[in-house]
Amino acid sequence: MGPVGTQPGRADDASADPVEGMTADFCRTDVPARPVGRLDGSRCSVRALARGDSPVATASPVQRWLLIEQPGPWGRDALPESRFDAEVAPRLARRAREEGVRPLLVRRPGDRLADSARRWAYADSRPGREGLWWSVRASDADLLTAPWDGSVGEPAPGPTYLVCTHGGHDACCALRGRPLARALPAPGPVDVWECSHLGGDRFAANVLVLPHGFYYGQVPGDGAELVDAHRNGRVALPWLRGRAGVPAPGQAAQHFARGELGLLGIDDLPVVSVEQHTPPGSEVERWTVTLAAPEGHLVTSVESRPSTTADLLTCRATHAAHSRTWHVQFAAVPSRGSP
Repeated sequence: MGPVGTQPGRADDASADPVEGMTADFCRTDVPARPVGRLDGSRCSVRALARGDSPVATASPVQRWLLIEQPGPWGRDALPESRFDAEVAPRLARRAREEGVRPLLVRRPGDRLADSARRWAYADSRPGREGLWWSVRASDADLLTAPWDGSVGEPAPGPTYLVCTHGGHDACCALRGRPLARALPAPGPVDVWECSHLGGDRFAANVLVLPHGFYYGQVPGDGAELVDAHRNGRVALPWLRGRAGVPAPGQAAQHFARGELGLLGIDDLPVVSVEQHTPPGSEVERWTVTLAAPEGHLVTSVESRPSTTADLLTCRATHAAHSRTWHVQFAAVPSRGSP
């Protein structure tokens, strides 16, 4: 089997968390505005690049988001540890958990201390329902009763780029994310936002492209190639982590097949089925993943196993852990006219 990439171990992969900010906590405004330090050999993203870690198959399972404009500092748990209403935060987190929606705080690049226009948006990446709709709240409490279904707000005309800059969670996110957020050449000023924790800190700079839910990691330079790809309805394969909501083995199979077949359209190679052949949580896990290709069904064999060595996978990690490596091969190649 040919290797596709690596993903964090289960205990270290924050992108697997369904929603952020679910714990009740107090609202802090005394958290530092900027992380202390610099990108050196101790940083998780520097170590991951040196090891050659791949971000493939690490996109979140969540397919719906609540974007809340909130300038100013964010603590480690962004929603309750920000200037968002302290009484509203736990109630909003509870509603988000119950409805399967992930809250993300957002702010304009470089506008950390600017007054907020109190924007918020609902985003949906489920196939056939894709969209992102912006509204303005009079108070934070409005979000407790606002519909999260796309029935209110102005639709975003094109892709929206969220760049993780959450230094309160991991310094690498801020040190790599903030320069990218300022430089990303998106068409308009409201198309790029800094955002709170996306997961996969060691893959900073991390970007989520909505509404279709594509996660990217280790995005270099100013991200121009990523923006150009999505402007033309394609994915930027070299930095693609995966698509939200697609099971991890499906993400790995899609990535491998996209590279082999040159199918880069955002809706190319949807997953038809995922069949697991080993008990969940096995040291080595195996699946058969079937994708819908232009000439018929493409069947792949997917395997995930621990990395050979254990490493510190985040800047805050206190113990080494094994990542998961992904390996994919074609089990059956469709021919013209196959079902």
